[in-house]
This record gives sequence, structure tokens and C-alpha cells, in this order.
Amino acid sequence: MTETSLYKGYNGRALQVLEHFQAAVWSDLKITTTKGEYTGIILPRSETADSLHIVLKLRSGYNIGILADAVTAVDITGRKEAHYKIPEKEFPYDPVKPRVKLLGTGGTIASRLDYRTGAVIPAFSPGELYGSVPELADICNLETEKLFGVFSENMGPEQYIGTAQAIAREIAKGVQGIVIGHGTDTMHHTAAILSFMVQDSPVPIVMVGSQRSSDRPSSDAALNLMHSVKTAAESDIAEVMVCMFGPTSDLYGLLHRGTRVRKMHSSYRSTFRTIGDIPIAMVSREKITPLRQDYKRRRADRNVKINTAFEEKVSIVYYYPNMKPDIIDSLIDNGYRGIVIAGTGLGHVNKPLYPALKRAQDKKIAVYMTVQTLWGYVQMYVYDTGRDMMELGVIPAANMLPEVAYVKLAWALGQTTDVEEVKRIMLTPIAGEITEREPSNGYLIFQGGIPEVEEFISKYRK
Repeated sequence: MTETSLYKGYNGRALQVLEHFQAAVWSDLKITTTKGEYTGIILPRSETADSLHIVLKLRSGYNIGILADAVTAVDITGRKEAHYKIPEKEFPYDPVKPRVKLLGTGGTIASRLDYRTGAVIPAFSPGELYGSVPELADICNLETEKLFGVFSENMGPEQYIGTAQAIAREIAKGVQGIVIGHGTDTMHHTAAILSFMVQDSPVPIVMVGSQRSSDRPSSDAALNLMHSVKTAAESDIAEVMVCMFGPTSDLYGLLHRGTRVRKMHSSYRSTFRTIGDIPIAMVSREKITPLRQDYKRRRADRNVKINTAFEEKVSIVYYYPNMKPDIIDSLIDNGYRGIVIAGTGLGHVNKPLYPALKRAQDKKIAVYMTVQTLWGYVQMYVYDTGRDMMELGVIPAANMLPEVAYVKLAWALGQTTDVEEVKRIMLTPIAGEITEREPSNGYLIFQGGIPEVEEFISKYRK
């Protein structure tokens, strides 16, 4: 074994310390430091990582970084080299079970960590998924197709259109449900645009991801995958949905409508919340429990409306105090056709922006107002500032979420250059993006409609 392979990825001070104690990668040992003792296995490091830390996988399964200069003693007890290959077994076919198609775009759903590079390597073939999550075979006959392999921040019109077209193909082929594996960071953007590009689907379209990769003990990947596949196979909810953890525990998942969902925490497993409304349903390994009845139902036909229009020259601007008009001017000068503003309060910006808004109006640029509070409606008739902005062509977008208004405006402008037709499309509800009112339990830290939350509310509701 070469010196390089003994200390995979380590360099600088960390390498010096490991060599001094002859603690090669995969050594099972106890490390004594100035801050305490740690027992576990030395892991390889990413080749681009710093040279100051040693990575140890603890008995608990979690990884920690130990400052190399803090190590005072090392007691090696053995060696446990890990081979991070996902087991692969042939996915069993059962003619009685429904067909579900999993379309992959990227993300960490059912994946492992490559310690050489620090990158996540996805499991994706039916055999790999069956080897990772054998419970899937109890639910359906699973087929998979990798559409893209990108981080979710790199999703864009090309991927949106390709995914919508793939959904249409699979519906035509007769699948009973579709699951889309997606990175969580922009999953709510993709859920929204697919809600407009793919309308009146006869089958469930379920987007799913994971906050933590499958090599971690706290991973949500397997359960999210089981919940989403169960929804696609058995649910009668034929809409674009996001399926992720409900509470921080693994009690159940929630099915969020694609136009009313948002990622609300950077690391919690229960990061996705329905905003200004309640989720469509709860899902567990045993059952699917609707929380409302106003959803589109599964149908036996294969009819679906596909409209993949998308105008790329659309921007979303988050207003902040002392914003200068050159922000809006630069969009105008660069040929943007649509602007969504996330305004303060009921939908406000400062007066110095008014001349730029007038320029946008004169150039027939579509400008829509949303609220950065996320919950609530734009109400531009209440104050003079709102009325002034409407005179300048700014159109209130009701209670559309800023990101939803952004993708809908891009979709609308992809279909027409007529600003009045764009306005008609924007203000006509298509997939629940605009609601008549916000329900009393639609503004909660915990999601309304869930039994334990309703029980809590009932104790205090007069």
C-alpha cells in the first residue's frame, strides 16, 4: 500500500499528525485531544479540504472534524475499511402492483458520500434503490430514468421543459404515478413551474428530496422516498405536490400543493411548509390522510395539458430600505420583460423607485407586486404609496408567493407579448397559487389540519 493511499486526501499538518501516530485512514481508534476523547474510524478527506483537521466517524454514525494540533495521543485497536458501494438487487415485479416512474434531476435522495471528493453519489437504478430501500417493492413496480444530474440551483428552463415533457411521455405510457427526485434548495420553484406547465394530470406528480444524505443516521431520504412512492402509487390526489417530512421526527410526511409550498429552514428535515394555507394530506407508511377535499382527483384517462412556455428575461427583486432606482433601471436596460417585486408590508417600495417604475410602464414591462412577509395578501389600496404604484403600472399579485409569481410571470410572458393578456393569465388562478382567503389555521408554525395541531388550537380557540 502506497503512502498516498494510507492517508487518502490528507495533507499539511493533519497528514503530519497522522503519520506521527501511524494512524492511517480506516484505522479504528481512540483519539485523545486537549478537549476530550473520541472513538471511531479515521475517514478519507476530500482532496480539496483544508489541511488542519482529521475526520472521524464516531460510533454513533456521525462524522466530526478534529483539529490536528489538538491531538495528544492515539490508541489504534484495528482497521475497518468501508466500501461505500450501494447494494444492488433486482427489483421484483408484481403484476398486481401499480407502475410508478421515478424521474431523477439530481439531489441526495437515496445516495452515498464519496469521501475522495466529498461529493454525494446518487443511487438511482431500480436495483440500487431496492438495495437501499427494499420497502419500495411492497408498494409498486418501480421504473427509473435519469433526466439530469444537477444541483437544484442549476435547474432552469431547459430542465423545467425537459421534466414536463418527460411527465407527458410517462402519462401516455400508462404509469399510475410519477415521482421526481430533486434537490431541496429550489424544489419549490420547480414544483410551481410544473404546476403551470403540466395541468390536469390524471395521476399524482410527487416531488421529493432529502435534507440529509443516506450515509447519515438522521437521513430522511428513505422515508421521504417511501412516502412519495406510496403517494404516487395509491393516492387519488392528481396534482403536482412536494412530499417531505412533516414534523422533525419521522412520524409522517406532508403533501404540499406545488404552488403554495416553500423551503423554510436550511437544515431541518421538516423544512417544507405550506404558506397561507394547509397541506393537502399527511402520508405515512400505512396510509394517506387528506387534510382537505378541494384537490384534483386521479382519473383513468391519459389526457394532460402540457404548455412549456418560458420567458427567461424575468427577474425577482427583493425590496430593501434605501434601494436605488438603478436596480430597476438595469433590468429595463438589459431587456427584461417582466419584474416581480417582493415588497414590504402590504406591498410597498420607496418613492425614489417611482421614476424607474414609470420607465418600466412606458416600455410595457410587466411589473407585479408580492409581499416579502410570505403570509398574507398584497393590499395596495390601503395607503397612498400603493395607489401611486398602481398608477405606475405595478399590478398586485394577491397572495402569490414571490417565487411562484416569478415562474408564473415567466410562463405567461412565454406565451404572449400582450401585457393585458399577461395580466389575465397572471390573475387567473390555475393551480391554487391564488386563494380567495387565508384560512384561520393557514398561518401557523405547525401546519394546520394536522390532528395534534388542531387539538392544540381547540384548547384556545374561543
